[in-house]
Amino acid sequence: MERPKVHYEVFVRKTVGSGWTLEMATENRGQAVAVAEELIAERRVASARVTKESMDPETNEFQSVVIQSLGLPDTAKVKKTPERNDPLCVAPQDLYTVHARERIGRLLDGWLARHHATPFELLHRADLVERLEASGVELQHAIQKIAVPESQARGVSIHDVMRAFQSLVERAIERLLGDARRGDLPDVDKEGFAAAAERVSHAPDRAYLLGAGVAASIAPARNWSEKVSRLLDLADAAPIAGPPRGLALQTIEQPLAEILGSSAGLDGLIGKDLDLGVRLAAMTRLAAHDAVEALISLEPSVAKIMPELSEPAQRLAKWLATEDFRAVRSAITKRVLKELNGPRRLKPGDGAGEIDLLRGLAMALTAAAGDLVPLDDVHQAFVNRSKMLVTGDFVEAYLGKGQTALAEAEALMWLVENVIGSANKRQAVRWLAAVVGSLAFEKDARNPDVSAAQRLFSMAKLYRAVGRGGLLAEDYAPIQQKLGDLGGLAEADAKVTQGLARANAPAATRLTLLLKLACGEAAPLGPAADRAKAEALKLVRLDDTRAELARSPERMAEVRTLIQAAGLAA
Repeated sequence: MERPKVHYEVFVRKTVGSGWTLEMATENRGQAVAVAEELIAERRVASARVTKESMDPETNEFQSVVIQSLGLPDTAKVKKTPERNDPLCVAPQDLYTVHARERIGRLLDGWLARHHATPFELLHRADLVERLEASGVELQHAIQKIAVPESQARGVSIHDVMRAFQSLVERAIERLLGDARRGDLPDVDKEGFAAAAERVSHAPDRAYLLGAGVAASIAPARNWSEKVSRLLDLADAAPIAGPPRGLALQTIEQPLAEILGSSAGLDGLIGKDLDLGVRLAAMTRLAAHDAVEALISLEPSVAKIMPELSEPAQRLAKWLATEDFRAVRSAITKRVLKELNGPRRLKPGDGAGEIDLLRGLAMALTAAAGDLVPLDDVHQAFVNRSKMLVTGDFVEAYLGKGQTALAEAEALMWLVENVIGSANKRQAVRWLAAVVGSLAFEKDARNPDVSAAQRLFSMAKLYRAVGRGGLLAEDYAPIQQKLGDLGGLAEADAKVTQGLARANAPAATRLTLLLKLACGEAAPLGPAADRAKAEALKLVRLDDTRAELARSPERMAEVRTLIQAAGLAA
């Protein structure tokens, strides 16, 4: 009987609880086990297992047997907690929680945008409530939109849910309008913000009362930027210490977070008509002011991508650098990470600019991570963004048209250096390998219209960059081999080594140039470097060369360094 056909498969699981995916298949059992052990040792996956797959030649069916399991074990599934059917909001006070305000903002998004207001203001300003009631359909539509999913979740009729929400809204409106008519709401502009916070700090509904005073104070603002300025004026006037200060700043934080959480509010603060990349850079500078300012003074790449902030934005950034508005700062950073994880291009039509921007953002967010968001979340966001940079569409747009193959290779090397994640690195290096291995690249490498020294220097620079690009040896070694071979052809075409060895120039000068070729500084390592090394050895043994070097200690030191770099030191 014919023996079953056997091969081995390596399955991996990125995180505990995620699904298994096929990493590789091979007929070599030792190779499969080695790959699984390497993935676990480098902590690139949470779990790995090797299976033996035997195919029955008669039925063509596979029989699978697990021969090795590595990493973290499966975790038991947590029993799902039954969903509560109780309504989330039953009293007017429930509408003032952060989750309720977020829901109100989504339901009344259009109406709030037209009236240039936030959910916080709607809940604390009698004039806005009266306008909403007068509109009629807006409030009714909002109740309908929330009633449908609520009725399905709770198993209650839509009409019952709508009646409950209608009653809740009417009670909340009656409470706010009644307090306004009786004059129970503080006027912080007349009384003074600190005094008002001190006075209401012992009241049971202190947050509601002071919120009404804050909402009334920012109501006259003509735009979002002015609202932010008014809120910061109140922050400057807050009580110096104690519970009243905490109440005051927590109250200000609510409308501030809502303004910065909306696109219109953010545009009003950092500028309109900005592409997504510039917006994210401005938001990062806003949320991580101290870290970014320090980086700007040290890193030109960060200074290059960071836009200047408006005066209100700079003032806000200084406040966010303190611990008082930590939640706002964290919310901005999380929004930046959300956009980085999203599908939108940061700088449409400018691939090189997008890479530069991501490089600067990565440094800024990494420096600010820890106290705002976990460093792992920052890393994963840039891994996800890097996936977009190695797609065919992006690479084609990034390289453009009309570039030489050598220029394309240099651009792709910059891409390799700036993407993160092992899979993204491998994909980027595949693009680079395809260009370096092309006939067009060989023609550029041997193009007689460009000086041989310039071509050799460009290939040497690329050779070194490939080696330090964070790649595995099996990924970069073939590229370096190709560059070395092409460097040898280019050097042989122009007879560079022979020309230098016989040039009418001082021996020390010729020796220095040959050693730069030999050590990989002026030519890629390979045949060209080897020929230069041989000629340098001949030249350094001459008495005239030694005598000339002895007369110039500075040149002697340079030559000694190059000899060591070329591996010629005894």
